[in-house]
Amino acid sequence: MSTRRGWAVAWAATAAVVTGLYFALPVGWFGPSHPAVSWSVFGVVLAVIAALLLHQIRGVMLDRPGSRPVLVIPLLMAATVLTFASAYQALSRAPGEFAGSLDTRVDAVYFTVVTLATVGYGDIVPTGQGARIATMLQIVYTFVFLTAGATALTQRLRRLAGARRPARPEGAEGRG
Repeated sequence: MSTRRGWAVAWAATAAVVTGLYFALPVGWFGPSHPAVSWSVFGVVLAVIAALLLHQIRGVMLDRPGSRPVLVIPLLMAATVLTFASAYQALSRAPGEFAGSLDTRVDAVYFTVVTLATVGYGDIVPTGQGARIATMLQIVYTFVFLTAGATALTQRLRRLAGARRPARPEGAEGRG
């Protein structure tokens, strides 16, 4: 198995595990019945993801050999989406946190992606203080960390694409 294929398999397996954990996570324990623990776990998970993202971004900036930001950054982005979705799912158990139907984990992922994309269809609206705080936090977190991660990822992909292009003959820049 080639190294590239091995990394692709590892990426797919990790994505499957992260998604499986999201659907298996006992979100029912979190939320209104244990608010301090819920917010603490949420904060720690976001901090860990941010630290891992910053490590990958630094690797791109320093052009560290052997780093795999093309594989790791998208996984961290997915983990961010699923972390916010878990928070929304837990918050939705408290009456008055959301207007609209946020009843399932798929609804929570949907709301997270709609918020991430700043689409805001209006079918699910954060109305409670906790839901509004989590939504504002997602917007800021996305703006800072996921945008920086996407920028680093794009930079790395451009470098990789440039390294694979054959050199143009001298004087051929303007043709073609």
